[in-house]
Amino acid sequence: MNDYALPRARSMRAPADRFVRRATFGGVLALTAAVLLGLGTGGCNRVAAEPAAAGPPPADVSVATVVSRDVKQWDEFTGRVAAVETVELRPRVAGYIERVAFQEGQEVRKGDLLFVIDQRPYRAELAQAQAALEQARSAARLASAQDSRARALGEAKLISRDDADSRHANHDQAAAAVRGAEAALAQAQLRLQYTEVRAPIGGRAGRALVTTGNLAQPDTTLLTTLVSMDPVQVYFEGDEQTYLRYGALARSGERAASRNPVRVGLANETGFPHAGTVDFVDNQVDPRTGTIRARALVPNPDRVFTPGLFARVQVEGSGVFPALLVDDKAVLTDQDRKYVWVVGADKTAQRRDVVLGAQIDGLRVVRSGLKAGDHVVIDGVQKVFFPGMPVKATAVPMQSPGKAAAVAAIQAADAAHALLDNDVIARAN
Repeated sequence: MNDYALPRARSMRAPADRFVRRATFGGVLALTAAVLLGLGTGGCNRVAAEPAAAGPPPADVSVATVVSRDVKQWDEFTGRVAAVETVELRPRVAGYIERVAFQEGQEVRKGDLLFVIDQRPYRAELAQAQAALEQARSAARLASAQDSRARALGEAKLISRDDADSRHANHDQAAAAVRGAEAALAQAQLRLQYTEVRAPIGGRAGRALVTTGNLAQPDTTLLTTLVSMDPVQVYFEGDEQTYLRYGALARSGERAASRNPVRVGLANETGFPHAGTVDFVDNQVDPRTGTIRARALVPNPDRVFTPGLFARVQVEGSGVFPALLVDDKAVLTDQDRKYVWVVGADKTAQRRDVVLGAQIDGLRVVRSGLKAGDHVVIDGVQKVFFPGMPVKATAVPMQSPGKAAAVAAIQAADAAHALLDNDVIARAN
């Protein structure tokens, strides 16, 4: 073989080798595609064979049955406690304070001694008035004797008419002098009595504004203040619409025209545990504020109330009417709408839009959107995400935070009204 023939032979094998390599590479590609196709098909079959994923478990909630009963509407106002009687104690005579005879801030009874003013000048004045009275009485006895003799001598024509009239006039002047001396003595006794400053009312005393050794001027120097404690008054103001509604109810006979029951609560109390009655309504509406002032009288035997305290006041604002009531915890807000979740027989939660009314005994009046017997979600409302969601409901009673206090107030109302009536009768007598 010639040397030039070797390259040619290699060149002739080259196409064959390339063909073999292409065929081998194509087979590898085909095998790879088949494997991938088989894997993909098997995966699809497994996915199709798996069951569908389960939904969320039922939410645990507490439900209560809507309360249906006859109620009265109570309108709420804000007010201030005031004393029935308030006295600014001032002296009636001048003098230096000799003694402060009470404990500041303590309750005193009517007639208790509070201050003593130096009595020595007034005792001397009293002694002088007593001496003047004795002198006047002595002169009166002499004038009376002379007048008697003058009458006897006049009947016997032994004395002139002028002398008789003069002695009779002296007798009248002496009698008048006695009456004047008696009045001066009474005034001196009164001024001495005024040196002992006593409590004109029973109540709680404030601090002593003038202490021992200081000068007190009559009718100007403020010694202390006294406020009565039982009962107390609560002043509050109502708007025109409420006033007109009360008037219409009174004319129709659904509401008493006077002495209406009220319930009162302080800032640190739950509900309205104190009972009283309205005993005064002002005679005109304030045109600047559109409100009218009213006053409630409330017993205070336990000294819970102190003049000046803030008070929450509820006034009976309607006759008896049927109502549906729910706990405020069940009510949710969606922009300007109020709604609740109601659990039906299928154990799913359904949304009900509601229209709410006033709060009565701690429960909220539902004007529309619910019916008697509905089961409303009270606790666990945040676990309900959409209408139709399954729930696991536990029945609980419909309760309210202020229910116990409200019931206690209602039970105490009759007793409070009796106390107030007795107090009014005692004051009238």
